[in-house]
Amino acid sequence: MPIKKVALLTAGGLAPCLSSAVGALIEEYSRVAPEIEIIAYRNGYRGLLLGDSFTITPEIRNKAHLLHAFGGSPIGNSRVKLTNVEDCVNRGLVAPGQDPQQVAADRLIADGVDVLHTIGGDDTNTAAADLATFLAKNNYGLGVVGLPKTIDNDVYPIAQSLGAWTAADEGAHHFSNIVSEHSSNPKMLIVHEVMGRHCGWLTAATAIAYRKLLDDMQWLPELGVTRQNREVHAVYVPEIEIDLAAEAKRLSSVMTYVGNVNIFLSEGAGVDSIVAQMTTRGEDIPLDPFGHVKIDKINPGAWFADQFAPMIGAEKVLVQKSGYYARSAPANLQDLALIKECAAVAVSSALNGISGLVGQDEDQSNVIRACEFDRVAGAKPFNTEQQWFNDLLSDIKQPKGTLLSH
Repeated sequence: MPIKKVALLTAGGLAPCLSSAVGALIEEYSRVAPEIEIIAYRNGYRGLLLGDSFTITPEIRNKAHLLHAFGGSPIGNSRVKLTNVEDCVNRGLVAPGQDPQQVAADRLIADGVDVLHTIGGDDTNTAAADLATFLAKNNYGLGVVGLPKTIDNDVYPIAQSLGAWTAADEGAHHFSNIVSEHSSNPKMLIVHEVMGRHCGWLTAATAIAYRKLLDDMQWLPELGVTRQNREVHAVYVPEIEIDLAAEAKRLSSVMTYVGNVNIFLSEGAGVDSIVAQMTTRGEDIPLDPFGHVKIDKINPGAWFADQFAPMIGAEKVLVQKSGYYARSAPANLQDLALIKECAAVAVSSALNGISGLVGQDEDQSNVIRACEFDRVAGAKPFNTEQQWFNDLLSDIKQPKGTLLSH
């Protein structure tokens, strides 16, 4: 049966691909199937449950290319888990006794939608997978085609999530300013907390991007302007256990000879330790609708700073988070090219009745295709055995430049 109407929604946290992905889908449909009506649900699954949608007009279609210049989502996001019935009821998204998946399915039918395009991260697309399963099991005859958005780059089986490259570059630029704070006080400890609940890819990639910026700098060691003060002195990711005592000994030496210490920390690196400490103290652990610890409430960067500062002799501590700055940026050229490729395959898949999550399938030589929803999962760990990451760790333990004498 030919497709007459498709719907778009973006959900979860922001990433530097949402606006461009929406624009690319509109552009692709306008190019290959302009007769198909497009609607968008406001604020993700929330809008779907509430029936809050609007039509993509001819005026919007003609200006869709402008969306590539913006961050955020032009159609709005929210964090809603369709299988968390209690949360949906408490938030007034469904009535008591209603099944959110049923409500979502019935809304799609009522709106005449043939294909739902979801743009989101692991939670969004596992929710899309659940919805696709529900629709198929109950013979609704609707397609669900997702695009993988997450700066954490941690979705199975996607090799490279949309927006992650941009987030790494933006995090690097953010720290390139913050690092100058080392000159505001002797023996400064700066902790750069990078997003990444389960996966350290973004932290590692941000460190790589930042060090490339350092490679392009010229230095004035005669006046104390050296690479060493601005170097990355430690990178901590969730996949590698941190020996606080050993690292404190190493970083104490850095503090002595360089005069300051800069740490790149994945926000998920210390969560288990923090939660265990909070549990011991009898404190409540703040959770989101998906059952995840609310990392912004427990402040891993501050926790690590508190541990390290006295151990390495820091006189002043600065903790800075680049996440909201990085995730709200427009897509860079590298991401934009991948977004457009994925959008083209997403539209083709929809027109051919194929559901799935469209991206680079790491199990099929990174070919961009609609990956089967039963293979989609979140919390994919960062592969710390990759050569580029081990080269990074080696470099920061034997950094470039001349150590300052203090």
